[in-house]
Amino acid sequence: MRRDTFLRSLAALAAVGALPLSARAAANLKMMIPANPGGGWDATGRALGKALMESGAASSVNYDNKGGAAGAIGLAQFVNASKKDPNALMVMGAVMLGGIITGKPPVNVTQATPLARLLSESQVFVLPANSPFKSMKEVVEQMKKEPGSVKWGGGSRGSTEHIAVAMLAREAGIDPTKINYVAFRGGGEAVAAILGGNVTVGASALTEFGEYIKSGKMKPVATTSEARLKGLDAPTLKEQGWNVVISNWRGVYGAPGITAEQRKALIDMVTKATQSPAWTQAVQQNGWTPALLTGDAFGKFVDDEFASLRAIMAKAGMV
Repeated sequence: MRRDTFLRSLAALAAVGALPLSARAAANLKMMIPANPGGGWDATGRALGKALMESGAASSVNYDNKGGAAGAIGLAQFVNASKKDPNALMVMGAVMLGGIITGKPPVNVTQATPLARLLSESQVFVLPANSPFKSMKEVVEQMKKEPGSVKWGGGSRGSTEHIAVAMLAREAGIDPTKINYVAFRGGGEAVAAILGGNVTVGASALTEFGEYIKSGKMKPVATTSEARLKGLDAPTLKEQGWNVVISNWRGVYGAPGITAEQRKALIDMVTKATQSPAWTQAVQQNGWTPALLTGDAFGKFVDDEFASLRAIMAKAGMV
């Protein structure tokens, strides 16, 4: 084969993602983060982007934060603007599924292409340092007396922490529809509200509260984990007498309409990134639990999770 013919063939194969990862130039990726800066999706997306570049899978990663409606606004932009784009990624997770169930937006995550689940983490409930309450039991007792007097601050409606609060209310014999839940568009807004005393209790991942707990500005009073979280002096809800165990997870999707070869190339890139020192460091610093699951297995997991969350939310009076 003549050299020019070979090069043209090579370029054509690269264009459709048919070449093995090692034979293609590192990609210039676009990362949709369907939340405001400062939250768990933002931390995950930027950690993954750094790992993609460090591992050599990507030469650059550009981020686009688009918060609101439990990720539905960013999802809509991603679905409509990134069709068949083999260099487009979107961070997502359990929060998005909950938002779709409660908000019923015109777009659905099933319109995009599942690539990989990355991690899971439990939620932490915190009080501001100057709170009159000292424990979750005191908070629940106040909620029993007057449900609306306790303001719970967390992510979008339908988020993991919102579901956890509704489950806790039901376990405590309180009508879940009476809880006073304040939804925020991003972790930064929630942190400001907690530190400012604008909510009674804050709920999110340790990723967002860790530095404030260490500095004494927030007091952890419960977690949604099965067992106590390593390095955190806080009891689980379960050990305090409420059978509430729920974890958040985050993953990454590709654009609608990409080919099977392009999908495989992206999965290979993400897998390679999760094996890099940058990703290992992010996992350790944020207290994440690695939970890599790729391709069709991840797609089935999302489908099953959607059905499971819907059942939990219906039982808790949220839908």
